[in-house]
Amino acid sequence: MTAEGPTATRQAASPVNSHNEWDPLEEIVVGRLDGATIPASHPVVACNIPPWAARLQGLAAGRKYPRVLMERAQDELEQFVALLLSLGITVRRPDAVEHQKRFSTPDWASRGFCNTCPRDSMLVVGDEIIETPMAWPCRYFETHSYRPILKDYFRRGARWSAAPRPQLTDELFVPDFTVPGHDEPLRYILTEFEPVFDAADFVRAGRDLFVTRSNVTNRMGIEWLRRHLGPGYRIHEVESRCRTPMHIDTTLLPLAPGKVLINPEYIDPDRLPTALASWDVLVAPEPDPIGQRLLRYTSLCGKWLSMNVLMLDEQRVVVERHHTGMLRALERWGFEPISSDLLHYAPFGGSFHCATLDVRRRGSLQSYA
Repeated sequence: MTAEGPTATRQAASPVNSHNEWDPLEEIVVGRLDGATIPASHPVVACNIPPWAARLQGLAAGRKYPRVLMERAQDELEQFVALLLSLGITVRRPDAVEHQKRFSTPDWASRGFCNTCPRDSMLVVGDEIIETPMAWPCRYFETHSYRPILKDYFRRGARWSAAPRPQLTDELFVPDFTVPGHDEPLRYILTEFEPVFDAADFVRAGRDLFVTRSNVTNRMGIEWLRRHLGPGYRIHEVESRCRTPMHIDTTLLPLAPGKVLINPEYIDPDRLPTALASWDVLVAPEPDPIGQRLLRYTSLCGKWLSMNVLMLDEQRVVVERHHTGMLRALERWGFEPISSDLLHYAPFGGSFHCATLDVRRRGSLQSYA
């Protein structure tokens, strides 16, 4: 565990305070690539990643990522961390872990994956960090690498909780699941056997949270969080047309009070939750194509990773340098984009929003609906 930056020693009532996606950013957790292992084979993994990546993943499951993928991504990640530090933001990093180690429960065994995307395994709501019950078996112990950070936050006043650890037995998964075609009703690999959800299927706008049901988040998971947060919060389900839904931050992302970015392929703007009725709906431009064949075949993410931006405050936003269409659109909408490189992070699960967990933002709980 490391803490870097000019605010690292600052004490507060709670070191954790983040209510939305846009208040001025003060402290953030950034993932690590060390020890990254290609995820173990499982139907819930294969159904959520692009077909070419799924084929390669099935052949290389449980092996370490090739050096050619690691080195470029590591260089871009360190440049991103340096950017955050230069802006006066405190950066925390998880412990390095050997994810190739095998582990088991009474029902199954697996190897790990990586701790590149803290956005998936932990959800920050106000002064609380919630460990989430993820559906990929290879991610079962992923938050252990963040435990030194979590214990430090708890000792300094933060609330720390965890959803019930799932069994992840066969009863959770639809047998012989196939991805629905474009002319078929949407269906999911998850049953309602137990609550599961990834934190990245939720985005926050003060008292309102927005969620997509997906192949890693079921209705029981959404209901568990609704009851856990209580009547002070409202959770709204967003309808997605994605055939392989996983994580809302390439589908819908609030950027500032009253401004929400949507994916026109997945979202019908006329069917947004009523809580967004008065918001300006910003339609994401078609993503710039990825020219590198290796990235096209190894990315665990779809083309709309261009939407995976990180707000530093209501105006400044970190955007992948390659996605010039998104950069220009954000400028037209009145934002101040800061371009950075993280294109080669896609084989490890995401971009700027996925790779981070904003722990402290300067602001208070409000209602924006």
